[in-house]
Amino acid sequence: MNNSLQSLNHNANNRTYHNRYELYEQMYDPDVAEAERSSLDAKNARPKPKKKAEKSVVAELSNEADARDGVFVTTYKPARFEEAWLRDSLRPFYEMDLVNDVLAIVKGGKEANVYRCLGGPSTPELVAAKVYRPRQFRNLSNDGMYREGRETLASDGKVVKKNDHRIMRALGKKSSFGTQVAHTSWLMYEFNTLKHLHQSGAAVPEPIAVAENAILMGYIGNRHIAAPTLHEVSLDYPAARRLFDQIIHNIETMLNANWIHGDLSAYNILYWEGEITLIDFPQVTNAVGNSNARFILTRDVQRVCDYFTLQGLTLNARGLADHLWQRFETRSENEVQADLSRTLAKFAKDEEDE
Repeated sequence: MNNSLQSLNHNANNRTYHNRYELYEQMYDPDVAEAERSSLDAKNARPKPKKKAEKSVVAELSNEADARDGVFVTTYKPARFEEAWLRDSLRPFYEMDLVNDVLAIVKGGKEANVYRCLGGPSTPELVAAKVYRPRQFRNLSNDGMYREGRETLASDGKVVKKNDHRIMRALGKKSSFGTQVAHTSWLMYEFNTLKHLHQSGAAVPEPIAVAENAILMGYIGNRHIAAPTLHEVSLDYPAARRLFDQIIHNIETMLNANWIHGDLSAYNILYWEGEITLIDFPQVTNAVGNSNARFILTRDVQRVCDYFTLQGLTLNARGLADHLWQRFETRSENEVQADLSRTLAKFAKDEEDE
């Protein structure tokens, strides 16, 4: 994986940009640019020479991106503020022949955008690319509650050793490098969770590849429309009963692997051709090592039950969450060790495959 972001250190207008995404965002995201202008006005900054310097830096970056992109011309025409970081984020997939085109944006959010892409020779015809927004390099909101009990993951998906004092110090100080490390770990947890849940038969998108700012995965939908989220759908009683049971089964599948989704609701469940798919796993929580685990599980179950109550089901969310947690806590030592052995075997196999 490209480590250029770790060394990139642009200086424009006497301001240091620690990665290209931060500079792209400041120049092209209207909200961020407006905040920057207000800050400069408050400090009586001189805008004209600074504007010229910024344009010079952005032109240099854009020329470098064009040279690397080659013929990576997309059908989708991104807004000015997203073009540079979108192309830069997806370039590794293009160079590996996993993506040939970006067809459309299917979901926009504060944390990431999801795009419908045309796959390459070794991938399905349509794939989904989840690209984290530049702001995510600096603001991983309320992530402390979810990170408790999780090791820090490097860009290769392996655990960062506790005796790596440089990284641990950067994380503790929340420096720009530490923030980048935290972002990488956040993204790798989502990718690894998708990989192991998919292998376990859970209803999640198939993970295909990961880059330093994007995840490539299976696409749910067709060329014209992406699968809607469950909160956009009304169900009759038989369908609601069937899908609710499937979701609870998936929650328990995650628990058996010692994980909790962390942000599960009808907004993070796709519905397509009568089936559900769980998405968005960056906040996946360690059910064993996190003191908030039971609270987070109860919240996930409550949000799911809130939706299905509107579809006509009579549910006891708290009682169901308590039941799931008690089943999880009372697993025999043999069951726990068997789960651990299976998990370790999967990690070992992944390392052998690499």
